[in-house]
Amino acid sequence: MPELKERKFVGKVDFIKGLEGAITHESTLSYVDGQNGKLIYRGYSIDDLCRGGGGYEETACLLLNGKLPNRRELDAFSADLAKRRAIPKEVKDLITLVAKGTHPMNTLRSAVSLLGCLDPKEFEVNVENDMRISLNLTARFATMVAAIARVRKGEPILDPDPSLGHSADFLRMMTGKKPDARTAEVMDMALIIHAEHGMNASTFSAMTVNSTLTDLYSSITAGVGALKGPLHGGANEQTLRTFLEIGDPAKVDSWFKASKEKKIKVPGFGHRVYKAYDPRARIFDPIAKEFAERTGHGHLYQIAKKLEALVVADLGGKGIFPNVDYFSGIIYNAMGIDTAIFTPIFAVPRIAGWCASILEYLPENRLFRPTSIYVGDLESEYVPIEKR
Repeated sequence: MPELKERKFVGKVDFIKGLEGAITHESTLSYVDGQNGKLIYRGYSIDDLCRGGGGYEETACLLLNGKLPNRRELDAFSADLAKRRAIPKEVKDLITLVAKGTHPMNTLRSAVSLLGCLDPKEFEVNVENDMRISLNLTARFATMVAAIARVRKGEPILDPDPSLGHSADFLRMMTGKKPDARTAEVMDMALIIHAEHGMNASTFSAMTVNSTLTDLYSSITAGVGALKGPLHGGANEQTLRTFLEIGDPAKVDSWFKASKEKKIKVPGFGHRVYKAYDPRARIFDPIAKEFAERTGHGHLYQIAKKLEALVVADLGGKGIFPNVDYFSGIIYNAMGIDTAIFTPIFAVPRIAGWCASILEYLPENRLFRPTSIYVGDLESEYVPIEKR
């Protein structure tokens, strides 16, 4: 390989791999305060939104419409979302055909693409049409994920019940049983705290694709693909598997010692933005204890807390604390949800955040076009193929 020659650039070139710290645009959607462990949607803390009683519908309305709804507006928004939850027969057929044999996120991505194929207005790229699609997708993601979960277990797909709230109906369509009020309330909280999170990988992916002014469905499939990755939405699956692997609170110390010796990263810890305790994990912690104990899986929560103490004692000084994925798997497991569905559940609320980000950017759209620093040769001599 020829020796690379020194490159000379005009001006100063500073960069960090992965675009860390790069600014894409101004937004009013959410603020992630990593130093103080706070997450804010359009000025409102997720703690207040989780306690407010408006459910996921209130948060989705806030993100998509730009303001907190009053009671009349929330009732209208919730009713509209409920009417949109039904999915076409073609999408049901697709899910039935492929869900058993592929990753559930692959099925979800394909279902979104098919919805685009079935929409005669998919290429009308404007705020009004994209809002229509956004509302449809926000409603239908719950139905599609529930259908995927059902088919994977060999059970029939259930149609939506418009009389139920979004989270309650999502759980009913997934498990086949109407949830009790507390379980529905906790799922509401889970959807609220996963709805939006700044310029994360899946939001950036969706916005980058949409900045080409392609159809919204194509942009959302990119978001789904990014969320599938274990460094993003797939982390809570790995965390629960770790707790199950340890199996007994008495084995935590030896497991952690072995993981350190092998330099194995403990899943569910650390975050690119948060250098304090993740506020979403703080909300989930007592709920994980409650649900683990009520279903006879209290040992999983005990393992989680004991492991947390060891990791924080070792790495807390470096800003390494539990993130949102650390406790969510325990909660979903206690609800009887298969581990493979954890990441699709992440997508059910995040669709509102993806769409809200795209809608906000669209009126003053500018194509995302970052650059890279070329470090290859500039003067290689071409040798005809017969002489190589």
